[in-house]
Amino acid sequence: MPAPDPTNIKAKIRHLPQEPGVYMMKDRLGSILYVGKAKNLRKRVASYFQSSKRLRAERPKIALMMDMVHDLEVITVKHESEALLLEGRMIKEWKPRYNTLFTDDKQFFLVRVDVEQPMPRFRLVRFRGDERSLYYGPFVHSQLLRRTLAELRSRYGILLSDSSPQRLEDGRWRLYDDARAEIYGHPNEVTEAAYRERVEAACVFLDGKSREWVKDVEAEMAQAAEGMEYERAAELRDLLKALRHTIEKTRKFVRSPARYQRHEQAVLKLGETLEMKSPPWTMECFDISHISGSFCVASMVRFVEGKPDRSSYRRYRIRSFVGNDDYRAMEEVVSRRYQRLKNEGRPFPDLVVIDGGMGQVGAARKAFMLADLEPPALIGLAKQEETIFFSDRREPLQLAHNDESRLLLQRIRDEAHRFANAYNAELRRARIRESVLDDFKGLGSKKREKLLKHFKTLNAIRKAPISELTKVPGIGPKIAEDLKAFLERTPDS
Repeated sequence: MPAPDPTNIKAKIRHLPQEPGVYMMKDRLGSILYVGKAKNLRKRVASYFQSSKRLRAERPKIALMMDMVHDLEVITVKHESEALLLEGRMIKEWKPRYNTLFTDDKQFFLVRVDVEQPMPRFRLVRFRGDERSLYYGPFVHSQLLRRTLAELRSRYGILLSDSSPQRLEDGRWRLYDDARAEIYGHPNEVTEAAYRERVEAACVFLDGKSREWVKDVEAEMAQAAEGMEYERAAELRDLLKALRHTIEKTRKFVRSPARYQRHEQAVLKLGETLEMKSPPWTMECFDISHISGSFCVASMVRFVEGKPDRSSYRRYRIRSFVGNDDYRAMEEVVSRRYQRLKNEGRPFPDLVVIDGGMGQVGAARKAFMLADLEPPALIGLAKQEETIFFSDRREPLQLAHNDESRLLLQRIRDEAHRFANAYNAELRRARIRESVLDDFKGLGSKKREKLLKHFKTLNAIRKAPISELTKVPGIGPKIAEDLKAFLERTPDS
C-alpha cells in the first residue's frame, strides 16, 4: 500500500479557502474516511497535520485515521449553518467509517440503578443495557458526575459500584466491612426495605437534577446559536436529545425503585409474553357498548404500572353513524383518541388493548393507518376463549387460566367493559327521563330537541325559571308557563 503523500496534502492545505465548508478525508482508493465541517476550512484541516507524536498521545483514533488519509476534498458554503446541514446529509449518505467510530467515542456517561437487585447500586455506564434498570443522564463532565455520586452516597447512604454488601443471619445487610461505615455517617446494618427508601430518595434527587440539566442545556444551546457557534450548538442539540430520551425511558420503567409489587410483576410478565421490547407500563383499552344499535358508546380506560389510572378514563358517543357496527365504532374512537394525543404532543401508551377479535383489531389498526400514525403494540382480547389476537398477524395466543399476563389483560378489558356499559346505561336512563316531554302536547319534536340542547338534561329544564325557558327559540311565555306547570305535576323518575 503506498504511503500517504504529506507533501501533496500539505500543498493542498496551503491553498484551501479560509471560509466555512465541509471537508472529506479519503483513502488511496478514493473512499471517504471522514466528513467534517469547519468555520475556517484551512485552519481546521491543518489542525489534523500537527505533530504525529502529539496527535497519537492525545487523539489516538484520529492518528490511526490519518495514517490512511491519501487525499482530501472540500466544499465551501456561505454560512457555518449550511456547513452543519451539508455535513449531516453527507454522513447520512456515505456513512464514513470514522464518523461512526468518533460518534461512539463521544458516548456520555449514564447513571444506572440496578433496581431488580436486592441491594441496588448506582453505577457509571456508557451504554444502556439492562432495560429493567433505571437510567439517569447523560452527563457530559465525568468529574462532575463522580462528585454528584459521591454526594449521593454521603447524603443518602446508597451503594456505588465498588461496594459488596453482605447479608447477615438475621436478614439485614452490612454495607461495609471497613472504615467507610463510619465515614459515610449512615447506619451500616440495614434491612432491605430501609435501604430501598434510601435508593428511592436518591433517585428522586437524580430525577430532579436531570430536569435541571435539560433547562441548562437548552439555555446554553440557545446562547451558542445566537453567537453563531453552530458546531457547539449542534453538540448541545445532540446532548439535549439524548438527555430527554433517557428521562422519558426512565419514567417508562418504574416510578419508584421499591421492590416490584404484584401489579408490576404482571406487567413484566405481560411484556415477555407478548414479546415486547420493553414492558407495557402504560396500557389503554377500548370497548364498544350498545343495545341493538341504539345508544352506541365507547370507553377508554388506562392502566399505569398495572393499576387503573381512573383520572385518565374517557368515554365517547359515536358520531360518524347511527346503528350497529362495532368495527366502524372502534375505528372512530381509536382515531379520535390518538389524533388528539398527537395534536397535543402527548405520548402514546406502550400497549393498546381492544375488546374483541381480529375484526376489531383490524379496525383499530385501520384508524392508525388512515391518520398516518405509527401505532404502538396493538392486540385484541376476545371474550369467549380469552384469545389474544395480534395486529402483526402472529398466530393467536391462549394462556393458562392462572397466567399473570392473562389476568392483567382480563382486568383492563373488564374495566373497559364496565365503564362503557355504565355510560350506556346512563344515557338510557336520561332518555327515559326525557321521554316525559313526549307527553306534553305543547311541544313538537324540534322544540323538544332545542330545549334539551339548551339545558342538556330534563332536571335542568325542571329547575329553570320561566324567563330562562323563553330564551329557547320557539318557546314563548304561554308554552313556558304550561310546561312549568306540567313538569311540576309530573314526578321525577
